Amino acid sequence: MAAPNRGRRPAGAQSKPGRALAFILIAMVALTGGMFWAGQLTPRLGIDLAGGTTITLEAKNTVGNKNAINETNMNTAVGIIERRVNGLGVSEAEVQTQGAKNIIVNIPKGTNSQQAREQVGTTAQLYFRPVLTVAAGTPTAPQPTPSASPSGKAKDGKDKATGNKETVNPPSSAKPSATATTQGRAVTDGLKAATPTPNPSASGKPKTSETPKPNPSGDAAGTEKLQKQFLALDCTKKTARVAAGENVKPSDPTVGCGKNSEGVWEKYLLGPAEVNGKDVDDAKATIDQQSGQWIVQMDFTDAGSKKFQKITSRLSQQQPPMNQFAIVLDGEVVSAPSVRQTLSANAEISGSFTQQSAQDLGNILSYGALPLSFHEQSVQTVTAALGGEQLQAGLIAGAIGLALVIIYLVAYYRGLALIAILSLIVSAILTYTIMALLGPGIGFALNLPAVCGAIVAIGITADSFIVYFERIRDEIREGRTLRPAVERAWPRARRTILVSDFVSFLAAAVLFIVTVGKVQGFAFTLGLTTVLDVVVVFLFTKPVMTLLARKKFFASGHPWSGLDPKRLGAKPPLRRSRRGSVPTDPKEA
Repeated sequence: MAAPNRGRRPAGAQSKPGRALAFILIAMVALTGGMFWAGQLTPRLGIDLAGGTTITLEAKNTVGNKNAINETNMNTAVGIIERRVNGLGVSEAEVQTQGAKNIIVNIPKGTNSQQAREQVGTTAQLYFRPVLTVAAGTPTAPQPTPSASPSGKAKDGKDKATGNKETVNPPSSAKPSATATTQGRAVTDGLKAATPTPNPSASGKPKTSETPKPNPSGDAAGTEKLQKQFLALDCTKKTARVAAGENVKPSDPTVGCGKNSEGVWEKYLLGPAEVNGKDVDDAKATIDQQSGQWIVQMDFTDAGSKKFQKITSRLSQQQPPMNQFAIVLDGEVVSAPSVRQTLSANAEISGSFTQQSAQDLGNILSYGALPLSFHEQSVQTVTAALGGEQLQAGLIAGAIGLALVIIYLVAYYRGLALIAILSLIVSAILTYTIMALLGPGIGFALNLPAVCGAIVAIGITADSFIVYFERIRDEIREGRTLRPAVERAWPRARRTILVSDFVSFLAAAVLFIVTVGKVQGFAFTLGLTTVLDVVVVFLFTKPVMTLLARKKFFASGHPWSGLDPKRLGAKPPLRRSRRGSVPTDPKEA
């Protein structure tokens, strides 16, 4: 006699629904309590629902490095932008990459959102360059050399007609002479006792202590090009100012624009940079006790202090303007102080700073420069009113979808619709509490695509109920009573539900991985609700169905229970014929 199989439960065996229901009840209570404990009673809303600004930044390759746009530099840029924005006190800002060369910055509507917007795309490439020549910011007409007597000029450099001194030309070499390089090669963040550059004369002629000597080994073509660029530069035009500092290597001389103490634009011919923003350890805005003006105070690293001390020692021995060094931020001269003494450990950047501009610069310098230059590709601003309208529209769409599902369930499944509605309520509670806790937990924000994902999930959850109900009906059609039918239908329905939800979850996971931005909100919500569908069906729908099968209303097959054998076309169980019975058909004899 074969031993009974004790390792496997018979298909019609009764389960214990109380444990599963207790578990899911404890989970709902714990999640609800976690919401109150965290002080997050509502899900965090995204930019499109709460209002705010979305900025798309496009990365550009740096000069001399065509492979600068890579995953490492993009992730570094994301971290720096996050620290800048958070340093301003902007809460719940989101910074993430999009594709290979774009960064999406979502800034919620708030007091510092505009200030954060101004900083997110600032590259903050900081260099300290020696000043070789300074002139008015307007284009300067090229002047002949003193030896060109046929032009009407005397050899002493004075025009016979006007008596004005001749403009000294910029250096005749793209690489300054050894003396000029040594004098001004150093440049570092700020300096103590900075002296603003005097306002140039109306004639717009460059000012310098002496004409830099040409470098015999220099590139004559590059020198001439730089000289023409300096003379033609018009700092009153924004496009010209931006173009002046683009695509320039730190080791090359360049031109730049900046405002003097009177707010007038000046143009500078600058030598190669030797010290950069990486040598700055910390920077903060403060008020100068002597002048009462806002300044940016910087502390250098050990290596930066040595560079700064060496350079300021050399510059302090030069004559104006070659004793100045320009503090160049993203190609623009923010300050061009004169060096009067040797400095080392710290320095100050002074200029026409307001409190906000000084704090902005200090914040940018503290968190470092971006490894890439970025172009502001698009800016989208959503008002809170528009976001509220979109949220309302999404909720209305969800309510309509839910109502249609309930109407269908009631019309087709009658009493079984009660189980489906209770399961939908449990699923909604779990989804809401988890979304609320994910906001402070991982920064999840409910946006409009995420709302769409939750609406789609209603159909996925209802589909699981329908699969189970139809399996039960199939068992009743075969002549079984309700309680055995509920247990025998579950294994078959369970396999179908798991396969269906696995496919939905796989699609959501792939969508989340291959997409970026708001579409990920849809994928994340769809995946989350798919997992919760499995939890609800296993821990709530099946146990409740087991309990209700013991009630007379359902067990007796009431017409409104949705399980009436007559309406389902149930047939009595088939009976086998006796062995050895005489066949009724003579042909079988």
